[in-house]
Amino acid sequence: MSRQKLGLGKGLGALIPELHTGAASTEGNARDSTVEIPLSKIKPNPHQPRKDFDKEKLKELAETIQQYGVLQPVIVQKAAEGFLLVTGERRYRAALQAGLQTIPALIREYDTRQIMEIALVENLQREDLNPLEEATAYKKLLEEYNYLQEDLAQKLGRSRAAIANTVRLLALDEDVQNYLAAGSLNAGQARPLLALSSADEQRTFAAKIIKEKLSVRQVEKLVKAHLKKDALQNKIPEPSSEKQIQELYLKECAEKLRRSYGTRVVIKHGPREGKVELSFYGEEDLERLMEILLNASS
Repeated sequence: MSRQKLGLGKGLGALIPELHTGAASTEGNARDSTVEIPLSKIKPNPHQPRKDFDKEKLKELAETIQQYGVLQPVIVQKAAEGFLLVTGERRYRAALQAGLQTIPALIREYDTRQIMEIALVENLQREDLNPLEEATAYKKLLEEYNYLQEDLAQKLGRSRAAIANTVRLLALDEDVQNYLAAGSLNAGQARPLLALSSADEQRTFAAKIIKEKLSVRQVEKLVKAHLKKDALQNKIPEPSSEKQIQELYLKECAEKLRRSYGTRVVIKHGPREGKVELSFYGEEDLERLMEILLNASS
């Protein structure tokens, strides 16, 4: 997915002033004054979406800080004991690594949702998140902090479909997710694997993609060819009973629905009634399915 820093909604520079709720000052300093705060009194942001920090890049930043100091202040807010880091975790970690005792900081006040939102936008602007970190952050904002998908898309400069497709990556097999986190696969290569029916198939295809360095288009063609072949193979066995005919028919129906709706489908057929189960992965994926179903009914 191509990212343009200027396309991220209002941008971090505009977002932070917008979220001020009456920022604090210390020892008579004006609200926008930079103060030196002991690193020992700052706690990292527990809502930081970024989990992996490149050690080599962190080392380079630490060396720069040793030579020139921290040029851009971090943002913190008062906590029960000391301060909570809002933005600037790379600078904070590099300053620790450089052996600094204090770091320049701006003191602000935010609620938990605002802190997570700012951290997410900061990382997205700098392209610091891998697809899994991005998906997890989206899901948390949507489910735990009751964001509407439209509002989140507008604030982050994303389309609703882009956010929904990113969150759906969390439905992939754990090994495939690890490939994404490590950068062995990108989101475009991994997304078509959601159409595969089993975790084993996803792992097999992921290994092939990495080994052969397949493009997104090649992956899409490969998966489509596999699904078509699988559907044809399912029709080859000659059913020997009415029950087998029914099972084959239901399996074919489930396969068609899975390809159409892009999600796992289970059809249960009882003696008097049956039901079709569509799986969804978070509120935004449910909305995606609702749109498809409602448009079909209208």
